[in-house]
Amino acid sequence: MTTFNVLRVMEERKIGELFFASSSAIYGDLGEKELTESTGPLFPISNYGAMKLASEAIITAAVEKFLGRALLFRFPNVVGLPATHGVILDFVRRLRANPGRLDVLGDGSQRKAYLHVSELVDAMVFIQSRAAKKVDVFNIGPTDAGIFVRDIARETVAAVAPGAQLKFGTDNKGWVGDVPRFTYSTAKLSALGWTPKLSSLEAVRRAIAEINGQENPP
Repeated sequence: MTTFNVLRVMEERKIGELFFASSSAIYGDLGEKELTESTGPLFPISNYGAMKLASEAIITAAVEKFLGRALLFRFPNVVGLPATHGVILDFVRRLRANPGRLDVLGDGSQRKAYLHVSELVDAMVFIQSRAAKKVDVFNIGPTDAGIFVRDIARETVAAVAPGAQLKFGTDNKGWVGDVPRFTYSTAKLSALGWTPKLSSLEAVRRAIAEINGQENPP
């Protein structure tokens, strides 16, 4: 509804360009299948992914009606400051509450691609200046296969509460709607001329340090 109402106001005020923050969650759970911008059909398994996909559809319909240009940016897991939610913030807060133990949702085998927010912004600005089509979609993310949740937990423990014991769950999903693994292709963005400087692991390490500082200011 937010997207619908934004578009309604844009039409009234004759605003002709829209750059939309979408998500890799629109693809659903396709296992190890490489997720490219042309992958389909799309069956999201979370309300979040379903609503992002619906927003993409509303936007492309608006291009036919009145929008002069629309770019759809499909994000991976984005980390950095300011942090309001997410696995790293959750881990940091749990360890600060109990420095001796970290409980992890799922068995830690979930593997996701992570991108630092500073590089996400850089990528969007780059695409805006280079993409030529009236409507286009881009996966934004690192070029690697991602990082396991168990490794994020270990990195957070090492930075926040060395020696804390890790306690994992038994399922390969952390919550209902969680996609445990996916292979995210950013080949289209690379062909346009942009690649990130940080790997998933490097982005996570930087974010852990930043978020730990956020939660424990001097």
